[in-house]
Amino acid sequence: MALCAMTMAMGQRVIVVDGAERWKPAEVERDLLPAIGQLPPDTTLAMFAREEGRSKAAPALHKAVTQAGGQVVEEATIKPWELPKWVRQQAAGMGLQLDTAAAKALVNQVGERQQRLLRELEKLALEVADPSGQTRIGVEEVEGRTARSAERRAFSLADALVSADAGAATRTYLSLRQQGERLPGLSYLMASRLREALAVSLRLQDGESVADVKRGLRMPARAADRFVADVQRSEPKRLRASLAALADLEVDTRGGDPVSADRTRLSGLDEDTLALRAIEVITA
Repeated sequence: MALCAMTMAMGQRVIVVDGAERWKPAEVERDLLPAIGQLPPDTTLAMFAREEGRSKAAPALHKAVTQAGGQVVEEATIKPWELPKWVRQQAAGMGLQLDTAAAKALVNQVGERQQRLLRELEKLALEVADPSGQTRIGVEEVEGRTARSAERRAFSLADALVSADAGAATRTYLSLRQQGERLPGLSYLMASRLREALAVSLRLQDGESVADVKRGLRMPARAADRFVADVQRSEPKRLRASLAALADLEVDTRGGDPVSADRTRLSGLDEDTLALRAIEVITA
């Protein structure tokens, strides 16, 4: 659960709580209700809950907000088949005119995350929008200007972990999360890359030539050169420990118990804090 407090102009104070869907009904009754009653009149409390699957905000939380005179606002996820229409509507507000084919191309290219789609539209608007009127955007321009940047950057994050570049890994992770990437998807890519790095490290350790290893990698030649060079600077022991850290991260973000007896359960922390801790461990 992440909590941020900021002081605004004229002495106003805003408290932002992210991850409110993790509160249990009993915790709301025991901890939140008394705290709301003690808030100073110049303080605004904003709570955000991401409701997906079985993860739902407790009814007691909705009730507490309503009783305190606050508002409960729901932002529903657009159905996949409705996204092209939604994209066209959002684009129009930014001075862009996308036809149905271009809107579908953007969804296919970027994915179904609304936040990611908005970021791509904003980039298009900054690059090509004409302030004097609507700018037409076609399929070719969408495909050319909105390459699968999120996927490439996710692999950049994984490669930064392999090379133990803490700064690059942290910056890339925060940027990906800001544009709406989900931690489970990022964790999957990070683990896949680290497993591939471990396999390469073991092959090199067994005496296989660098050239033979590169030929077996499914990536462009330059990327393969960098990847193998990063692996050569590491060791199988470190890569195994990195995979264990990612396994711990998955357990902690799902609220599970420690994998080993010498680990302290961290599931009470918000997922970004857990992920940044894991990145710190892996790149140490």
